[in-house]
Amino acid sequence: MKNLLPLLLLFIGSSLFGQSQKKIKKITDPIVAEGKMLYKSEMASWYGTDLFLENYKERQNIGGYFSYTKNDTSKCIFFSRTEVPIVIGDISFDSTYNIKTAQLDLEERKFDELENEYFEIRKLAYEAARSDTIFKTYKNTNLNFIPIIYDGKKKVYVLTGPEQNGVVIFGNDYLISFNEKNEIVEKKQLHRNIIPIHYDQEEEGKEVVGSMHSHTEETGDFITATDICTLMLYGKYTSWETHNVVSKKYLSIWDCKKNTLGVIPRIVLDKISKEEEKAKKKEKRKKRWRKNKGN
Repeated sequence: MKNLLPLLLLFIGSSLFGQSQKKIKKITDPIVAEGKMLYKSEMASWYGTDLFLENYKERQNIGGYFSYTKNDTSKCIFFSRTEVPIVIGDISFDSTYNIKTAQLDLEERKFDELENEYFEIRKLAYEAARSDTIFKTYKNTNLNFIPIIYDGKKKVYVLTGPEQNGVVIFGNDYLISFNEKNEIVEKKQLHRNIIPIHYDQEEEGKEVVGSMHSHTEETGDFITATDICTLMLYGKYTSWETHNVVSKKYLSIWDCKKNTLGVIPRIVLDKISKEEEKAKKKEKRKKRWRKNKGN
């Protein structure tokens, strides 16, 4: 690593690398934005569920929930089990997701127009997951449905969450896309397998500061929005500083402390490795020369 850093900085300083980074950012910036949207939704669901269940005692009336973000507010909406569902709980959070400052409203009401859109695509996604064999479930996990609507696009991401502590799960995730009429136009499996990483089994005295998983060509060249959401949700409970996603063409490096993404083309890494290998051989020759000279 000592030799790697100056070599990497050398490539970063080149105009070729700069042009490459601009193209990469144009692709990855929307991925990061979408990943953070998923994270905000899941945070609202986590804390909203806790707050709602503490204050709502008629559990038999609960039909389900969904979360979404509007402007700077994240909302978790609980709806009834009735034939025509209505809102029975509305929990709003600011960016801190502090339960003490959250706003809880248990007054029953109809969905507003946006909430109805979220409810509809969430319901359709749930029905699709129950009937289509593309969706898989595993022991000690659950499927989490995250609807998002922005820029005229309607999607539901399906993530696999752990039901036990000490594990982060990547993979077994899906994307369901809808048209403006709320018709499903695509169901896609993002990762082809499930990737559990245990972070509570570190050897005594040794702290794991990084983790990684790889992508096939089917999954894509870059880290996914679901990867980012998972890292933002669970990375805070680990000692990880970074998580690497390796594909055929790129290395995606997620900073778990700053929640930022860096991407390096594999061709650049290969060049760095070759330069580092040359430097090592040169150093060995120097050592042999000094040793022979001393004799």
